[in-house]
Amino acid sequence: MPNRERKIPLVTESLSLTTALLLGLLGSAHCLGMCGGIAATISMGQKNSRLPNLLGYNFGRLCSYALAGALVGSLGVIIKDSTSAIVLRTLAGILLISMGLYVAQWWKGLVHIEKLGNKLWALIRPTASKLLPVTNIKQALLLGFFWGWLPCGLVYSTLIWAATAQNALHSSSLMFAFGIGTLPAMLTTGLLAKQVQTLLANRNVQYFAGLLILLFGLYTIPFRAIIDI
Repeated sequence: MPNRERKIPLVTESLSLTTALLLGLLGSAHCLGMCGGIAATISMGQKNSRLPNLLGYNFGRLCSYALAGALVGSLGVIIKDSTSAIVLRTLAGILLISMGLYVAQWWKGLVHIEKLGNKLWALIRPTASKLLPVTNIKQALLLGFFWGWLPCGLVYSTLIWAATAQNALHSSSLMFAFGIGTLPAMLTTGLLAKQVQTLLANRNVQYFAGLLILLFGLYTIPFRAIIDI
């Protein structure tokens, strides 16, 4: 029993806001494919409202991530034993490895996981679409909140990773930090779409980002704890 008690820190040791931030930053290339078009559309509105609307859209998107994090964190509270937490952490690691392969364009199997959220998105999308074109910051905020539920393998991977915090507030904070990590690409895409897309389409950039995410996925899997089970 004492040995099992020592496994829990191993499962949660890398759940830091800095790590979440880096995951968002490294996965930005994927974010552009999922949400970049909407960001670019918002930036084509009235000149004086481009930046406020873009900021509103992205803040709404971050709020949706934080809410999703709180939900999975609340579910994570029911994980009472270290074995279940290790299984969840291992799953998160495998998904992060898949995301690394996807970002590097080495394997695109993660698209099948994204399809899991299609039914929920089918319910949300009609409401989100009614907010286009965006003419004010309130619309932008609501659009971002709804668009944050778009099926996304990167978000799903990070959500499962955040769920292992087993705390609603911590998981929510992790997802918000993850969202902040995606901001540089999303904001510059809205204002400098062509230049950013050219950079992130660079194969070396994709390889580097994908490899780092893949390595973090390997680090996430608690191999020592699995061996000790």
